[in-house]
Amino acid sequence: MEEMELKPGRHMLFMEWYSRDPGGLFMKVNRWLYSAQSPYQRIDIFESPFYGRVFALDGITMTTEIDEFMYHEMLVHVPMFMHPNPKKVLVIGGGDGGSVREVLKHPSVEKVVMCEIDEMVVRAAMEYLPYTASKLNDPRVELVFEDGSKFVRQFKNEFDVIIIDSTDPTAGQGGHLFTLEFYKACNEALKEDGILCAQTEGMTYDWEWGSTAYKRIKANFPLVKMYLGFMPTYPGGLWSYTYASKAGWDPIKDFNPEKVRNFKEPLRYYNEEIHKAAFALPNFVKKYIED
Repeated sequence: MEEMELKPGRHMLFMEWYSRDPGGLFMKVNRWLYSAQSPYQRIDIFESPFYGRVFALDGITMTTEIDEFMYHEMLVHVPMFMHPNPKKVLVIGGGDGGSVREVLKHPSVEKVVMCEIDEMVVRAAMEYLPYTASKLNDPRVELVFEDGSKFVRQFKNEFDVIIIDSTDPTAGQGGHLFTLEFYKACNEALKEDGILCAQTEGMTYDWEWGSTAYKRIKANFPLVKMYLGFMPTYPGGLWSYTYASKAGWDPIKDFNPEKVRNFKEPLRYYNEEIHKAAFALPNFVKKYIED
């Protein structure tokens, strides 16, 4: 689909219906930038007068300019600040580039491997999402276009941090990144002091997937904790992430807030208080992951 700009006063409407059909997300569109069908999924990028540039896969919102920093900062900086010296990082998924952007804010990082199955997603992001994808051309970044669940199996004791920035398990190829076998392979690919962090879905509408992912990660790591963050344009607005340490580093007891206070790069959501508070779970979430 070619780029299309609507006449003043006219707009289209983008509608995303949530999985349990309780409602959805509806956005005005004043400019359609890109649409394509890749071998894996439909890709759409458009401009909204309020949300800015919006990126969607198979009709599901992945990022918007107004709030993507909330998701990417919480997914990335919790594990990155917990590792004493992260040099080599693997990002699985994350084709929009936001996670890579945040990883490279840490000066210790020497190499980031981003494994994204859909090359068309990455190329579209680089053209139409210039801020989110701003670091994908960085010389420290290696782009790999493969199935992440298979790619990670070839490594043993290789990475300091692995970040799983997957799509929903019910969309496209995302389900391969939620299996017990995949998390086991991630454990083996990490160094002995390695840390994994995965997005594990919303705990309002899709708690079964969040609970299942948490339990499968817990079966493969000695210390695992779920934490939460706000993400307004994701279903329910309350998103979960799961932190796992191969060496047993506790994200509260072993956290050094001075590292965050002395950080030179700009952060709009994450800070030392948010880091600690995010691990305080509501009772209903505790019940979901404990039952």
